[in-house]
Amino acid sequence: MLALLKQPWPWYTSGAAIALIMVGLLYFGKSFGFSSNLRTLCSMAGAGKKIKFFDFDWKAQRWNLLFLVGAIIGGFLSSTVLSNDQPMALSAATVADLQHLGVPFDGGMNPEQLFDLHALASFKNIVLLLAGGLMVGFGTRYAGGCTSGHAISGLSNLQLPSLIAVIGFFIGGLMMTHLFFPLIF
Repeated sequence: MLALLKQPWPWYTSGAAIALIMVGLLYFGKSFGFSSNLRTLCSMAGAGKKIKFFDFDWKAQRWNLLFLVGAIIGGFLSSTVLSNDQPMALSAATVADLQHLGVPFDGGMNPEQLFDLHALASFKNIVLLLAGGLMVGFGTRYAGGCTSGHAISGLSNLQLPSLIAVIGFFIGGLMMTHLFFPLIF
């Protein structure tokens, strides 16, 4: 049984699971989004006393914290119990595209050149990570949610602002990959 879990599952397995979860959330009148957990945690810690954005009834969002806990537990289980020594299977075209961008594919989920602990010794990488984090945080707040909230929940609810946000996410990703990334690295 454990050997079956260690095999890569087909892409449509996650699609079916996400669809099943979204049907349940829609049925119960809930919306999904990961960034709302940060707001809930800040509210729980008392940030609402100083910043109006965090002043809300966080107890109504407790159910969403289960997703956060599940993501942490799932990430831990997948990296320990369910991991295998096989390199990640990427298409030859993707590996060639990464090499063209100057990122050698080492078989891992994240390129060690960018995400290894030794990469933090570089001032340039620290600045890039901080700037990227600030932009993601600002963008999430400005767009009224994160990519998962807009792309999964917002589009499931047929919300036009979510469609506009998702189009913006894709345009931003394409610009970063093809315009800015080659300039940075």
